[in-house]
Amino acid sequence: MMGDRNFRTVIRSAIESVSKQLDYKIDTENLDKIHLSEVTKCLRRSYFDRTDPVESEIAHFSDLVGGMFRQLEYGSTPAEFDLENMKLEGQADMIADDTVMIFRSVSEFPEDPHAKDILYLNGCLWIYGKTDGIVVYIDGGGKEASFSLTKNKKMFEEIIRRVRVLNDLVKEKKLPILEPSTECSTCQYYERCFSKKKRNEKDVIAQILGQKV
Repeated sequence: MMGDRNFRTVIRSAIESVSKQLDYKIDTENLDKIHLSEVTKCLRRSYFDRTDPVESEIAHFSDLVGGMFRQLEYGSTPAEFDLENMKLEGQADMIADDTVMIFRSVSEFPEDPHAKDILYLNGCLWIYGKTDGIVVYIDGGGKEASFSLTKNKKMFEEIIRRVRVLNDLVKEKKLPILEPSTECSTCQYYERCFSKKKRNEKDVIAQILGQKV
C-alpha cells in the first residue's frame, strides 16, 4: 500500500504536470511581449514572476478550468494586440458565434463578476476584435452562473496603462506598488510584501500609503 507521503507526492506531481500543460504560456524573458494575465492581476506578483520567480505551492484551479475548455472544439488559440513598441498577448478559453468566453471555478458564486475577470475578458475582446463576451463561473457541483460584457474602450486603456507600467518597472528594476487583495494570503511572494511577524492594521496602512506610483 502506498505510504501517505508518497501518495501526496504523486498527487502534487500530477497537479503540477496538469498545471504546466493547461496554464498560459508566458515568455518571461521577453519584455516586448506582455501577457494579459500579468496585468489583470497584482503587478507586483507579475514583477516577481519575471525578475525573481518562486514556484507557487498552490495550483490555481480557476485557471486550470479555463485551460481545459481551451482544449475543446471551440477552444481558442493565443492572439496578440500591437502596442507599437510591444505586444499584448492573450488567450480566451472559447470563442463561439463571435462570443468570447472565459471560465473560472469558484467555491461560491459572486454577486458580481470579479474585477480581474472582467478586465481579462475585456482585454480578450480587443485582442480578438470581438464585441461581446461572457465570464462563466462554475462551482464544485457543476452548476454555473454567467455574466455578459460588451467591449469597453476605457477599461482597455487601463489595461494598456498597466502593460506600460509593468514593462517600465521591470526594465528599471523598480518594485510596483502594493495592491492588497484577498489573494495575498495564498501568494508565494507574501513574505516579500509583508513581514513574517503579524502586523497591526496601522502598520499595513502605513506601508500602503508610503508606496509611490
